Amino acid sequence: MLKVIVTALSLLNSTDGLPAKAPDAVGMSAARLESIDRVVQRGITAGGYPGAAVVVGRKGATVWEKGFGKLSWENTSAPVDAEHTIYDIASLSKVVGTTTAIMVLYDEKKIDLDAPVFRYIPAFSGGLKDQVTVRDLLTHRSGLPAGRNLWRVAHNPQEARDLVISTPLEYAPNSGYIYSDLGADVLGMIVEAVSGQRLDVFLNRRVFGPLGMHDTFYRPADSLRYRIAPTEVHPPRGYPLQGEVHDENAYALGGVAGHAGVFSTAADLAIFAQMMLNGGNYDGTQILTDSTVALFTRRTAGHRALGWDTADGDYGSGRYLTERAYGHTGYTGTSIWIDPDREMFVVLLTNRVHAAKADRPAKVIADVRSDLSDAAVLAVLDGPTPVLAMPDAFRADKELGWMRPPPEPVRCSKVRTGRKSHSSRSRVRCVSVARSSHSSTSSHSSGSSHTSSRTHHSSGSSSRAVRKSSTKSSHSRKHR
Repeated sequence: MLKVIVTALSLLNSTDGLPAKAPDAVGMSAARLESIDRVVQRGITAGGYPGAAVVVGRKGATVWEKGFGKLSWENTSAPVDAEHTIYDIASLSKVVGTTTAIMVLYDEKKIDLDAPVFRYIPAFSGGLKDQVTVRDLLTHRSGLPAGRNLWRVAHNPQEARDLVISTPLEYAPNSGYIYSDLGADVLGMIVEAVSGQRLDVFLNRRVFGPLGMHDTFYRPADSLRYRIAPTEVHPPRGYPLQGEVHDENAYALGGVAGHAGVFSTAADLAIFAQMMLNGGNYDGTQILTDSTVALFTRRTAGHRALGWDTADGDYGSGRYLTERAYGHTGYTGTSIWIDPDREMFVVLLTNRVHAAKADRPAKVIADVRSDLSDAAVLAVLDGPTPVLAMPDAFRADKELGWMRPPPEPVRCSKVRTGRKSHSSRSRVRCVSVARSSHSSTSSHSSGSSHTSSRTHHSSGSSSRAVRKSSTKSSHSRKHR
């Protein structure tokens, strides 16, 4: 009887999601879309991530929805299911969560984008902070640094919040650019101050719940653990993470933060993306006005829109999205890109921070993200631009920079120094086989050896990418 009740409740709370259509029904080539499978699988084979979930949608329908690999590297791990596997979406929380909450309150005229932040958070004041506006936070031009190690010094979430608010600015507002987690945290606090609700509660009531995104939330229940892809195996917390936010600062803030903390499925994010493409409406439910969607997704400061990033060549968005395309990436190996001109979206979820076997998992995920976007665009046969020729190979086919180059072989030999006598000494001279002996270096101690091979540093470290430029300079970007 209990099983029947649980099943009935599950059906009551489920959503059918987007309708599925064949690619040719929405002007896409199924043959071209098949390259997605190869690209994503190559990332798994290279050890970049154990599994992935992909959804490509166009003209109101899902056309390519697949799970690849497994939740973890364990042989007994469950396979990834694009509808049911839950991922820590990291910085996608900034747009799917925090920015969307700001958009809702902006629609209700409860937030003024050009108002100083201290109007909503009085403690965020003093000196140049008085000049920081909500818009500055949304475009990462507030003057706040990229982040700080809240998790090292805060003993509880309130202390962590106080540290965010008290963080000094690094430059005058609107005079430079630093991609800042702290700025997103302040935005989340503005939502809470204006709405009178905690960020996760507000989003569940006003966005996730009404859209039927029942697998999207902060701090997932323990009962869902079996469906959640694990993240870091050896984090500073001292135990493997599964169902607990990966970002240490978000954890210090209680698991609900403006910059990270949301868990979701690819299928749920497809619903969200379609809502954005529909101008804020999904299946008869109005979440946002179309004018607000247009305002927040329009490029306004360098490559940044309001909260959102925009497709700017490569950097995870690929080469072929239109100028009006927007999206975001997440550190755990996630991305979402939405192209209103092509009525298309692309969602990728992975857990590349889970014991990646590749030397450079950051490079692997960057290439796969870009390839996925490119493959989706290349499959469009009736878009705003002429049909593009398929490349001979995608980035993932070439795997350039995915692994460290092997050290150069070295040949060593003993060389006697001084006169031939009982006091004569020898040293070892080592020469790189691949290089001229003129560039070799000798050791200076008896019996030791010194190789001339270089040390190569992996680009797959866990450090955040910091992006800063002056008002007049170009905006450089690094993969997250």
